[in-house]
Amino acid sequence: MSAVRPLTITVFLGGPSAEREVSLRSGAAVAKALRGLGHVVHELDPVPGLLRIPEGTQVVFLALHGTYGEDGGVQEELDRLGVPYTGTAAEGSRIAFDKVLTKRRCLEAGVPTARFVVFESAGTPWPGADWAPPVVLKPVRQGSSVGLQFVDDEGQFPAALAESLRHDREVLMEERIVGRETTVGILAGEPLPVVEVRPRSGAYDYTNKYTAGRTDYLCPAPFDAAVTARIQEAALGAYRAVGARDYARVDVMVRANGDPVVLEVNTLPGMTETSLLPKAAAAAGWSFAALCDRMVRLALERSQPR
Repeated sequence: MSAVRPLTITVFLGGPSAEREVSLRSGAAVAKALRGLGHVVHELDPVPGLLRIPEGTQVVFLALHGTYGEDGGVQEELDRLGVPYTGTAAEGSRIAFDKVLTKRRCLEAGVPTARFVVFESAGTPWPGADWAPPVVLKPVRQGSSVGLQFVDDEGQFPAALAESLRHDREVLMEERIVGRETTVGILAGEPLPVVEVRPRSGAYDYTNKYTAGRTDYLCPAPFDAAVTARIQEAALGAYRAVGARDYARVDVMVRANGDPVVLEVNTLPGMTETSLLPKAAAAAGWSFAALCDRMVRLALERSQPR
């Protein structure tokens, strides 16, 4: 696909979060793809509160991950500057980045999600007889499996909670869903083919996610049509519930009986050519460059006078 009209685009990459290195890879891949289409592309490693947008920028492509990128912070700054940007607006980003707010929105919308409880102190005891391992602990406001802890017996809980709390002031504990792990890309409000995630050993943690050869990805995932439709419906429901726009990636566990359970919504998913949203888009016929260009065009469409 070639660009109809060359644009001046600034790609935000890097940033201050724990996922800086992932963001740098995403941003470099996006910048290369957009240049290949003939666009003029600047790359900017943004400093919160000190944005200096290159002159002539028509749109900002957000290739940031984690805090400042996905939590609505950079979106608020760009809104104040009146600069169009890719992806979800500030409020939807804030909600989606907060795992507890996401779950509450899902519950209100009737979207299936795992049972959960929230902790704020490392000295908190096990929550009682209503809960039994295995469970998963996650910092409420982090991404890319940062601070993720798996607890298989109550004795592991104190250390796991303390470790997870190192990454945020609140930690979400949810039941660990036994089943198949999937993710669903959303583009322009439509679900893409389902990707199944199969770690070769252990859980899909930070190491298995970002180490080549540690995880297999099947796309389209080998589910029958009815189960595939249910997974996509749940993902789209979560996308709408948090107020996402343009694109996102929704992580969904699938129980043995085919019931989907939404885990979280990623409003700025990884954007290397081997990341999961581009994999799903490729299965739907989108090249990586065409996907990046589509994301830019969606942002520009909102900024055009009607």
